[in-house]
Amino acid sequence: MSVLALPAAQPLAESTAQTAAQSVVQSVDWLAIAPPTLAAVVGLAVLVADLFLPEARKAVLGWTSVAGLAAAALLLLPLRDGGRSTFCLTGEPAVCSYTVDRFTLVVQFLVLGGALLAALLSVTTLKDANKALPEGEYWFLLLSSAAGAALLPASRDLATLVVALEVASLPAFALVGIRHGDRKSSEAALKFFLSSVTATAVSLMGISFVYACTGSLYLTQVADRIQHVDGRLHTLAAAGVVLTLVGFAFKTAAVPFHFWVPDTYVGAPLPVAAYLSVVGKAVGFSGLILVTVVALPSYADAWGPALAALAALTMTVGNVGALRQQATRAYSAVRLLAWSSVGQAGYLLVPIAAAAYSDDPQKSVGSTLAYALMYAAVNLGAFAVAALVGRRSPLNRLTDYRGLYASNPLAALLLAFFLLCLAGLPPGVIGLFAKVTVFSAAVDAGLGWLAVVMAVNVVIALFYYLQWTTLLFRAPEGEPERHRVPAPLTAAVALTGVLGIALSGAPQLVLRFAATGLF
Repeated sequence: MSVLALPAAQPLAESTAQTAAQSVVQSVDWLAIAPPTLAAVVGLAVLVADLFLPEARKAVLGWTSVAGLAAAALLLLPLRDGGRSTFCLTGEPAVCSYTVDRFTLVVQFLVLGGALLAALLSVTTLKDANKALPEGEYWFLLLSSAAGAALLPASRDLATLVVALEVASLPAFALVGIRHGDRKSSEAALKFFLSSVTATAVSLMGISFVYACTGSLYLTQVADRIQHVDGRLHTLAAAGVVLTLVGFAFKTAAVPFHFWVPDTYVGAPLPVAAYLSVVGKAVGFSGLILVTVVALPSYADAWGPALAALAALTMTVGNVGALRQQATRAYSAVRLLAWSSVGQAGYLLVPIAAAAYSDDPQKSVGSTLAYALMYAAVNLGAFAVAALVGRRSPLNRLTDYRGLYASNPLAALLLAFFLLCLAGLPPGVIGLFAKVTVFSAAVDAGLGWLAVVMAVNVVIALFYYLQWTTLLFRAPEGEPERHRVPAPLTAAVALTGVLGIALSGAPQLVLRFAATGLF
């Protein structure tokens, strides 16, 4: 009897298996994932092409990479309306691993635009290096890191978030130490790697705690379930929240996770330092926003005070560190930019901390994005001029900028403009407005003490920014020498200058993010 029933049972079993298989199949929106995918594909193509191209034609790899990053950025245009998701649960279409909304688009534009400008700087750096930097590996690593950085703001589950974070970070370690035979570069890469791995391990432990409490990795499900965890798990959940923030705080160079920054920026090729200062921060801040505002809003009483304290500590230590730089010390210009980036990270943390106390956390997050867009444009511009000066003065001391106006008036004027934007002084209107927006976010959230700390630090920063600016227009010590500036470097300086001036003329282009919802 049972033997005769087998043929009828087989189709039923096959049907059940087929239904189960279909339930785990997820549709893919290829247009939604196109920007990071294209960057990754171009990176692989460049690596393979490097095997077959003769040395005389290796420059093609650089321009291919620049074109790939530009094309990836252009692919954001069809997505400008947002509202797209993919890799969603079959039974719950609202729970997805990848979402394209306004927040995603803004951060991806910042990441791909920053990577594109870093690539333009890299074209000249690789040519000047005279084969000391392997071109194929360099471009593959830069594009791979950019792909991971572009993936992160669209991630809506903790697993994808961590994978994107590591895809953005691991190539960056190699980029820092890629210069052959340079002990300083190798030491910087090792310090960067060891400290990052430690921070990531702590974050993974935190994520495991959150998963143990909620049974889900999806940010929206975590946000809902963590409010109803068993009372015995509250301490575990709070510990998971704090530990999860550590890895992202490291990426933002928040104090006390900042110690790798000065040595890493000095040891890395200058375009890589510029890339880390902007794209690396974008990765950290977008991850922080997703974990805090989207996944863990109910634990604002845990992460709010922690981020507020980190913001105050970070801006103070960063600005004091920049203030202590000696103008005659080797690489003092790069070190000042490194410490300045730590201080700027403190300002960027203020609105995220304010989101814990605000009635409209999305508005607070918008202030961070508005400030990040301003910072990205002018900081990359400052690094571009530093790369220009570094071609004739490899030690890149602050004293090497004395009399720059006499030898290159346009570069001096643009660097002065970038520094005034970072200081928040006219004619750097966008820098002033962005600081006011961040300041307002703190005041509106009732964080008056943090607003006072920020105001004091803005005054401290004025000293070293203005001191560097005055050097540009002082009489040179010798006869000014004029040097030919390569086209890629000229393009990078010009693009950042035009962008900074345009934003100062129409600051509403970025400040509107501080007044509207992003998710």
